[in-house]
Amino acid sequence: MNYSYWELKEWFTDVDFTIVGSGIVGLNCALALKKAHPKAKIVILEKGVLPQGASTKNAGFACFGSLSELIDDLKTHTEEEVYNLVEKRWKGLQLLRKIVGDKNINYQQNKGYELFQDSVFYEECLSQKEDVNKLLKPLFKEDVFKVDANFFKFKKIHQSYITNQFEGQIDTGKMAANLLELTQSLGIKIINNILVDSYLESNEKVVIKTNKIEFSTKKLCIATNGFANELLNENVQPARAQVLITKPIKNLQIKGTFHLDKGYYYFRNIDNRILFGGGRNLDFKTEETSEFGETALVQNKLEEILKNTILPNTDFEIDHRWSGIMGVGSQKKAIVKQLSNNVFCGVRLGGMGVAIGSLVGKELAELII
Repeated sequence: MNYSYWELKEWFTDVDFTIVGSGIVGLNCALALKKAHPKAKIVILEKGVLPQGASTKNAGFACFGSLSELIDDLKTHTEEEVYNLVEKRWKGLQLLRKIVGDKNINYQQNKGYELFQDSVFYEECLSQKEDVNKLLKPLFKEDVFKVDANFFKFKKIHQSYITNQFEGQIDTGKMAANLLELTQSLGIKIINNILVDSYLESNEKVVIKTNKIEFSTKKLCIATNGFANELLNENVQPARAQVLITKPIKNLQIKGTFHLDKGYYYFRNIDNRILFGGGRNLDFKTEETSEFGETALVQNKLEEILKNTILPNTDFEIDHRWSGIMGVGSQKKAIVKQLSNNVFCGVRLGGMGVAIGSLVGKELAELII
């Protein structure tokens, strides 16, 4: 197809910044660039109809790590590194709330609860609770973790939770929709259904080859997270997360965000429903994919836990199932770096996109600014 003079002139000529990916990182990168360069032409390329990957498919946890996750991190990271991870996640959440507004993402701080199926593991985590609270106290000024009884009446778990006082939840759809609206209101152009095949840096520009058109840009930012290895040679592996949601349940009393089995399972309330995801640990190899889809192994396990643990005395029906693609690696720290003179990336959010996505996008823009 031949593009018109008007199309070429308006969308693909004299482009200052091109961002690949219209998820939380890409949109926040564009917002920060526009603030620094109000007259710049900024184009965002998105391969999906909506932001692909995880930004519109996640569970909406405004979290920064359950106790068992942080204890696990301390096995492979120093205390300073773990503190810095949590600090970035917490600051990222505050930045997201500031940019979009709590009302526009339906932010609620209903606390996060970690459930334990193994009493020995519960006691192991409990024994390190005070050390982790001490580590995080300079950031939160009070204890993050405490113990609560099983007042939600879940079955087949240890009868105490370890509660995160500062964990919250958001409406993922509202977050993405408001970020998209804000971005476009500033004159930033978003082109959907366009796939970047490759790019070539030449002198003071980058030539971008897509499945629809080839054009040049002054600077290129890659913010594709779980799909990063399609364009980059970085330590990022795709990780699929499968999710289901029930139909509305009358008089649902469950309220908050919940972590089970070292965080490999997670659920929450939303619109009188239970949204439940996880199970990647059942078959890591199969779930190390950038292909969307659901498997019987994972979906059957989610339904089993729903029936026997979360909603043991409640009839429910599954309304919908989906999956998202995260970007993970051997280290929890996101990759935000300059790859060459005019190419930059912000990827590997490690399943913490809601928490750190806004900050990673801002840091990505700051590399150029």
